[in-house]
Amino acid sequence: MNDLLAFILSQDEFRKNRLPSLYSDFAIHRKTNPDGYAVNVSAWEQALLKAARHGYISSSSIPSPSSSRRKNNHLILRADEGLLRALETAEWGRPVALGAVLDEAVQNRVMVPLQVYRASSTSLDKPGWNLIDPSVLSPWNVMSWGLKQLKGVVVGSGSTPHLQAQDLVLVENLKETAGLVVKQAMSQNPSKTDLVYSKERFVNEFATVLHEESELSNDDLDVLLLYLSRDSGAIAYDGETIKFRSSNDTSREITQQDTAIGSIKTTLSAMTKQVESLEKKIAELNATAKTALHNKNRISALAALRSKKLAEHNLKQRLDTMTQLEEVYSKIEQATDQVQFVQAMEASTGVLRGLNTEIGGAARVEDVVDELREEMSKVDEVGTIMNEAGPQIDETEIDDELEELESKERQEEEEREAEETRQKLAELDYLEQRAKEAARTPSAGQGVDTALEESIGRLSRMSVEEGHGTTS
Repeated sequence: MNDLLAFILSQDEFRKNRLPSLYSDFAIHRKTNPDGYAVNVSAWEQALLKAARHGYISSSSIPSPSSSRRKNNHLILRADEGLLRALETAEWGRPVALGAVLDEAVQNRVMVPLQVYRASSTSLDKPGWNLIDPSVLSPWNVMSWGLKQLKGVVVGSGSTPHLQAQDLVLVENLKETAGLVVKQAMSQNPSKTDLVYSKERFVNEFATVLHEESELSNDDLDVLLLYLSRDSGAIAYDGETIKFRSSNDTSREITQQDTAIGSIKTTLSAMTKQVESLEKKIAELNATAKTALHNKNRISALAALRSKKLAEHNLKQRLDTMTQLEEVYSKIEQATDQVQFVQAMEASTGVLRGLNTEIGGAARVEDVVDELREEMSKVDEVGTIMNEAGPQIDETEIDDELEELESKERQEEEEREAEETRQKLAELDYLEQRAKEAARTPSAGQGVDTALEESIGRLSRMSVEEGHGTTS
């Protein structure tokens, strides 16, 4: 069992009890059982998208000799006889309705024919994007379409579509990969020069962005660059140099400076690999010389040392050249930052000039301040005049009225104290009368005496409290 089939069968939608239905000619039930038809189509679409995302779709790209990772299609599905063979099982054979599945995917824009996608002049993200583009129509295509329609009338439209050999762009995978590339490129606040890539460096940087163990194929990268430049507008691309656009106002054109920056960065990357290779070679030659001396083989040791000296000379030249290139690149970065700084100052100067024009200069500000002060003084004058026009109040009358109020307050207080004194005396007379009556009635004498004592004590407390109040 190949890796693709093993991955497909490991999906939940491809449980053993579902395989008879998924491998059957379910396309004939499109009208009689639309729900079952839709479920099977969706299961195949998602399984193929996931398989491509994980690198199980084979590619015609030649693997890179410097990379140990496999290079497969992640964004493009090659629908042909080879795909049917790869999906064939010993028990259920080939998926008979796979042609219908891919037709549905194309109709729903889950997949797009590669030829149509490349020839389209509009963005895939626009709602008005059409699968049939007038620019890709030819007399042969029109005649082929007419024959297919005639065949459908003769044979019947209910027959299962035959699997057409074609390359299909996997739209969901394409958009996901583009988003990951932009996110990685824009992370850590890159400078303007950091956003410029040569195509070679772009491949080295983002080939494994979707899956760490599988690189994007050459066709994948071409489609990805087309989507990023034409559809999402995230980059400017001229076939050799890629520039990520940090904002909407960033130019869509690749300038001569961008090409130079990309070239320097590519050269630095290549020389870094050469330095690593030379360092490894020097270490190996050194080990060879030591081994030859240990084996008493002086001639081999001398040859290894000569080769080592030559490699060290080449290494020194590479390092000197890298130092010069890094210095040049550093100056370019510095100059780029200075350009941005000057542009910011120019923009700020324009803003200040416009604001100063609106203000009218220092003389106009002085005039405005003088006018403001004059108007404020007028307000003060008006207030003074209004205060003078108000009624004149005699302060002597106010003092007399206040004294009269205080006198009335004292008189009312004295009357209240006199009334309280009268009430106390009346209570005392009442208690004395009760005492006399109690004297005539001995049986109640003790209770009356107690009541009399309480009353006298209460009167005493009242007198004390009154004394304190008067003192206060």
